[in-house]
Amino acid sequence: MHLDSCLGLDSLGYCVSFAESFQQLARADLVPARVISHAGAYLLVAGAPARRAELSGRLRHELAPAERPTVGDWVAIALGGAADDIATVHHVLPRRSALVRRAAGKRGEPQAIAANVDVFVVVTSANLDASARRLERYLAAIASSGGDAVVVVNKIDLCGPAELNELAHRLAPSLRGLPILWASAASGTGLAALTELARPGTTLALIGTSGVGKSSLVNCLLGEPRQDVRPVDDNDRGRHTTTRRELLVLPGGGILIDTPGMRSFGMIEHADGIATGFDDVLDVAASCRFRDCRHTGEPGCAIAVALDAGALDADRLAAYDKLEREVAAAELRNNPAARVHERQRIRATNLALRARAKLDPKRGR
Repeated sequence: MHLDSCLGLDSLGYCVSFAESFQQLARADLVPARVISHAGAYLLVAGAPARRAELSGRLRHELAPAERPTVGDWVAIALGGAADDIATVHHVLPRRSALVRRAAGKRGEPQAIAANVDVFVVVTSANLDASARRLERYLAAIASSGGDAVVVVNKIDLCGPAELNELAHRLAPSLRGLPILWASAASGTGLAALTELARPGTTLALIGTSGVGKSSLVNCLLGEPRQDVRPVDDNDRGRHTTTRRELLVLPGGGILIDTPGMRSFGMIEHADGIATGFDDVLDVAASCRFRDCRHTGEPGCAIAVALDAGALDADRLAAYDKLEREVAAAELRNNPAARVHERQRIRATNLALRARAKLDPKRGR
């Protein structure tokens, strides 16, 4: 169903919780709407043909970047007098879920990718993109989002049974019991199971890197060639075909958010998500002799024992350490008090090292 079609609120997933939040505003001059596209301006539907919208001056001033409307958000808007007038967004209704990443660049501000999603569908490609480390990163963020996760391995028609078995074995530790939906947009394999997830009123969001076949899956679910599809380049790198996040209504009544391929997914404060995705690492670490064990040679380190015994994968431990450092760095950026504390800690450590060097010149070299 195209964006310029007339859609009712129910068909867009407007449920009791959003209706109650809207009623609490007690504003007769506002109507509820859902953001269905965001590319420089908001395109939304309020039980009428889609129309453009902009934030009120108050929201532009008050909302942090990650709090501003994104695709999937429910908002309260004031409609202009004419049908083609630009609407004004006055409130963003409380989100049931939100997938947030750290945007690229020096500032690295949190960026909301999609909101009010019931199931995040992480799409990877069997033939070139199936990275366990990338899946861990996505799943850690989803675990903190408030939504559920499904992993789809697409393009299985390009691989043989032995390759797929090896891939399943390689990804299993990262999935932590989450099943894989094996699919092929080319042959239709797995599409029935994916369609079954998209029940009426349920919002799915496809996420993944470029070239994994998200656009092909979208076209299959829509039953029409809506999204452009391009082959990967000579270096097996995906090319962007989807250039904006967009909400689509499927023929069966499900709601789908298609997102552009993300080359990187920077972590923010997803400590709980990391704990969920790396419970195997944390379970082992809980047996260390010291609670503040850094797993770098301390006596009684259970992590070292597990690594030597082959019970814990070294690459997985390295992935956990990397994500944990990203979360700590993000917390320092966004928490002024934490930044001050960290500067004080570093300064105290440096002073102690200088004092030690003065007492023992040989150790100061």
